[in-house]
Amino acid sequence: MAASSASDADLLARAVADLSSRTGLPIAFGGFARSDSIELTSIVGARTPNLNGLVVHASRGLGGMALVERRPRLAIDYKSSRSITHDYDRAVLGEGISTLFAVPIVVAGRSRGVLYGGSWSQTPVNEQVARSAFDVAGELATELRIRDEVERRLALVPPPGETQALGGAAREEVREAYAELRSIASAVDDAELRERLANLERRLAALSRDSAAEAEPFDARLSPRETDVLACAALGATNAEIAATLSLKEVTVKSYLQAAMAKLDASTRHAAVAKARRAGILP
Repeated sequence: MAASSASDADLLARAVADLSSRTGLPIAFGGFARSDSIELTSIVGARTPNLNGLVVHASRGLGGMALVERRPRLAIDYKSSRSITHDYDRAVLGEGISTLFAVPIVVAGRSRGVLYGGSWSQTPVNEQVARSAFDVAGELATELRIRDEVERRLALVPPPGETQALGGAAREEVREAYAELRSIASAVDDAELRERLANLERRLAALSRDSAAEAEPFDARLSPRETDVLACAALGATNAEIAATLSLKEVTVKSYLQAAMAKLDASTRHAAVAKARRAGILP
């Protein structure tokens, strides 16, 4: 199970705060998986320091079971619950928590951490509260998955300043990676992550060009969506396939393509792709 980066920790802190505000529960906390345990690093609403730095081991306590089973766990009366181990009673009951539930953060089939929500009294967790908790965990899992993909792609790209010729197969791989990253970026709200994606896209575009080739002068600018659509078209995707990939309507895809072709002064999508590549817009 992967450890978290500093930016992941920021995501976790926001998710814990969201969990508390969206469920209305007075206390929320969470942590990422490290080896076979969860270290609680983000806490909102605590009245004591009992939970600070708590390490929950796999299969132990409510969160440890949620981590291993990859499904939510609930204890309405934590103190008397017989369905969990009570390794962490000193911290949980010391905080005064009566009802506690744990939701795993599952990324690509692996538990990456756990979010907890609780209250001081016995409080049934209704469908709305549960759904809100699942949504927060799901959103965090999506952000982590995207970050993982960005890191994987970054590791494959040579550092700036390193020039290397790309063969035909490698060039196509770069172009597929570029189109995929454009699709990912369109669903990302995090400004820092979007900037990292943009930097990676620029590196991919520069890498795929012949180092001896000069980019053609190009005054007009394509919008992000026009670039997204053109990147997919460069892989030979139909309008319907592009629409499915980017969650757009087919007529909208057609409109973006026409706008890109007009800006590039191209009569066909293939000509537009060729000009965009020579201008350094596409790899």
